[in-house]
Amino acid sequence: MTTSQEAEILTRVGLGTPMGTLMRHYWLPALKSSELKADGDPVRLKLLGEQLIAFRDSSGRIGVMDHRCPHRCASLFYGRNEEGGIRCIYHGWKYDVDGRCLDQPNLPPHQQFKDKVHAKAYKAAERNGVVYVYMGAADQAPPLPDIAATHIPESEATITFALRECNWLQGLEGDIDTSHLNFLHYGAALPADFAPTDPARFGQVRRDPEYQVEEHELGTIYGAYRPADNGSTYWRIAHFLFPCWTLAPFIPFEHYRIARAWVPLDDTHMMFVMIGPKAGPGSVAPTERVLPNSTDWLGRYRLTQTAANDYLIDRTTQRTRTYTGIDGIHQQDQAVTESMGPITDYSFEHLAASDRMVMATRRRLLGAAKALAESGTLPPGGGTAGAESYGRMRGGYFLAPETRPWADVYRLQLAAVQAAGAAEAAE
Repeated sequence: MTTSQEAEILTRVGLGTPMGTLMRHYWLPALKSSELKADGDPVRLKLLGEQLIAFRDSSGRIGVMDHRCPHRCASLFYGRNEEGGIRCIYHGWKYDVDGRCLDQPNLPPHQQFKDKVHAKAYKAAERNGVVYVYMGAADQAPPLPDIAATHIPESEATITFALRECNWLQGLEGDIDTSHLNFLHYGAALPADFAPTDPARFGQVRRDPEYQVEEHELGTIYGAYRPADNGSTYWRIAHFLFPCWTLAPFIPFEHYRIARAWVPLDDTHMMFVMIGPKAGPGSVAPTERVLPNSTDWLGRYRLTQTAANDYLIDRTTQRTRTYTGIDGIHQQDQAVTESMGPITDYSFEHLAASDRMVMATRRRLLGAAKALAESGTLPPGGGTAGAESYGRMRGGYFLAPETRPWADVYRLQLAAVQAAGAAEAAE
């Protein structure tokens, strides 16, 4: 059971909290590049409990900073984004993307002290249509994580953002819980509804998989397995990667080039971010039915199906055609994770064998947060070395010989896919 003290560590992400401190050792996907135009409107956003603004300056550089002007704390959201910086409309003080004060026009030149004033600014970086923010010490920023999906060119990628009104861990844990797939999403499906060559049909034949779970250098991995035809085993492999990434097994292993992040905005809100190819094998569709963005702190990428309208559940459809009556895979996930409350009451849980990955991931997060707090030990992937290790991780499903032991399942499948890719590239 997760104790109340452990739950407090896992779910609180503000400044000075153990998990908030851990999260500040990583780059977090925070915006789509398309949200920021050179000399365009600033954007409000929340990240790790902080109220921030983001803007793109005249030369295309991105600034992400506390929304308060260091002079009198007026919000820079109302500022003028012009000529290489953001200018506060209260007294005209101006800041560049690094937070340096460029101008104090309400002061005579001999009374100015620009070199002594800095806005609280964070490092920002772009890769293929996504803006990442690093909220730790600037001189300790690691490279961007070398996740395969993040290298898909923007023109070839589907990039989905969706706000969720619950704690970040609730969202993430839904993605490392494989047995819900054949209930929440496919509960009304029959094996015959799948193509005869699709291994996913074995999930409908056996909805009660066995599990293997272990830690690895960047997080945790599970293998959920069921018997299949002709002496083979149907495997579903997924990863949790620090600090909040998952590689979920909803497409074939050989085509896997998808990443999903569960980014904490504050203790009770998170942003789901998915990156994958828009066409070809393993392509992903964008989340639909998103409201227009507003300028509220939590006004970006809100789904039309919400708790306020019961996620548009159709009870007749639930009884006759689908298991849930809620339209959309993401919307089904959102309904159940938000229904747990803003922060789950972990004392109410009764975890089972099907939750082994959830339990292992909580232990991994708790261990890393405590080690950082008590001895300064950097969390996995949170230093200047190790970012390249992310690129070696892959999820997905496949069939393998029944005799293959767990220690070899992932390694041999990964080697086979890599060998096939090398052979194809050589042709």
